[in-house]
Amino acid sequence: MKKKIAVFTTGWGSEILSQFLTGMVQSLEKENVDLFLFLCYPTYIDTAPVKKGELNIFTLPDLNDFDGAVIFGSGLGFKDEIDKLIEKCEKASVPVIMQGAKRDGVSYIGSDNYMATKAMCEHLHTKHNVNDIVFLAGTKDSLDSELRLNAVVDYLNEHDLASSLKEVFYTKWENAEATRFINEYCRSGKALPDAFICANDGLAMETCVTLGNNGYRVPDDVIVTGYDYIDDSQIFDPSIASVDQCFTKMGEACGKVWIDITAEKTKCESVIIPCEFIPGESCNCYEHRNSDIVRRKMGRESFTKRARSTYFNRKLNMIDTTVLSCLTYREFKMSVNSLLTGDHDYEGDSFHILLEPNFGLSIYDTNIKLRKSGYSKCVEVLYSTEDGVVYPDEQFFTKDLVPGYTGEGENHLYAFLPLHESDEAYGYLIFRDCIEKLDNHFLLTYQNRMSLVFDKFRHALSLDLINKRLLEVMRRDPLTNVSNRIAYEDKEKYLQAEINSETGIEFAIAVFDVNNLKLVNDSYGHDAGDDYLIRACQLICNVFKHSPVYRIGGDEFVAVLTGGDYDDRELLQKEMCKRMSPYTNELPLPPDFISVAIGISAYNSKTDFSIQDVVKRADEAMYKNKADMKSR
Repeated sequence: MKKKIAVFTTGWGSEILSQFLTGMVQSLEKENVDLFLFLCYPTYIDTAPVKKGELNIFTLPDLNDFDGAVIFGSGLGFKDEIDKLIEKCEKASVPVIMQGAKRDGVSYIGSDNYMATKAMCEHLHTKHNVNDIVFLAGTKDSLDSELRLNAVVDYLNEHDLASSLKEVFYTKWENAEATRFINEYCRSGKALPDAFICANDGLAMETCVTLGNNGYRVPDDVIVTGYDYIDDSQIFDPSIASVDQCFTKMGEACGKVWIDITAEKTKCESVIIPCEFIPGESCNCYEHRNSDIVRRKMGRESFTKRARSTYFNRKLNMIDTTVLSCLTYREFKMSVNSLLTGDHDYEGDSFHILLEPNFGLSIYDTNIKLRKSGYSKCVEVLYSTEDGVVYPDEQFFTKDLVPGYTGEGENHLYAFLPLHESDEAYGYLIFRDCIEKLDNHFLLTYQNRMSLVFDKFRHALSLDLINKRLLEVMRRDPLTNVSNRIAYEDKEKYLQAEINSETGIEFAIAVFDVNNLKLVNDSYGHDAGDDYLIRACQLICNVFKHSPVYRIGGDEFVAVLTGGDYDDRELLQKEMCKRMSPYTNELPLPPDFISVAIGISAYNSKTDFSIQDVVKRADEAMYKNKADMKSR
């Protein structure tokens, strides 16, 4: 049986995470081990429930079933979550390796941001005469961000330039925060610094764009630098001067440390990977690298990427259309399964959608709640294939994580992503061997769209069911439980539409009036009157058993006769008369007394132009019948 390593992080630093995972996969190539990546996309500006819904995926694995855990700290900036994960690992006696953030007694994989940042400062100061600096940091509890800031501060202090650091602004790793800060800085009238040093390449590129929107050019008016040396920053104009943290090497080192720990060569190990500052166009260094070569390469690949993006968006639109057209939960399950069975090119032959068991039940009963912490013991299999083999059962034990997983064959990487709305867990997705899908934000887009369309479907169907129930209540007579006047008026509209369309419809209207209701009410009370109405209604329904019956007034009923009841209307009218009590006004009335006047009229397509023509004749026939009954 293979060994298993759990990896916990967010997917926002997708490029550096993919590099790190690539390094891990390479270093573990000869080991019999699978990686299980628990991935989510919370942000610092999300509401607390949304963050909880995303981070809930970290509760999915039982770490007692794992042989190691890795926390990719460069992507996971939530200190409390890191502490909780480490505590769980310790309770399960699972060795844990931290990347990007140090914890006492925990193996650590990091990069020498500090020395590389000092090298950046040296280059900016000596090569470009940079004195005044504004630092755009990430968060105060980010080890990487604070280490880079400390390196800048230390360099400036060592060179008697402490006053050169004009301002530090914490962006919370949000590009929008960088935009807001730069806009306010430019509008303030303050002189630009010599350089904006940004805590990652994304913030650096956003800073360049916002400066351009305010009429400033980089590097002509101000220098901008970043960190991480990601692909986008290399083809950006200007290419960003950045620090390459060598994440692939960090991933390789992480794999080797895990091997050493499992071989009991070490219990706790610390590995520091040297970083390299790479000048670029954004610091006015055009000779250090030819960014145009990278840009041309990316340009050649853009057509393929655009085509893939187009097909991917079509697939997502198909999922949206398929799900939102479903009228029942059963249809939803069958339709999604059928769609993915017929086309899963993007998802691959190993892909799974697992839903909380209460997801479907909560649609039909608003009192049924979804979990807001953890996942249920068993989940419902919406779609599941492993190596192209369909998982046969409708339920799956959550503890086993992947339906159809055998732990045999080649090494694999499984990525788990949460499906949720706010803090309500809907379930989770599983992709396999998907590093390239992580890098191009495929996983983020897929997760977002799936969560959104499932939420829309759930609420739309719930509202539809509630509306139908309300309509049913509105259209139902509470005493006799047959349809009421509102329902009958809707039926009249339908029949009138059929008459207008000349569809050749055949129908008849039967009008009933319960005799002696006032006598019963006055003599025996309204409860007895209600019982009398119920008996009369039951008689009508028993005779005209294939026709809808409506109570349209206190003692008035209508039936719309079609099919067999239409053909046998005269016989049915005689049958009803046989079952009734003889008409009488004398007291006491028999306990089972029922007397109902009846009139029936059939639609004549040659003479009737409206439903009211038919109703009027039926009404007249009913009053004639009532008169005949009284005269007898």
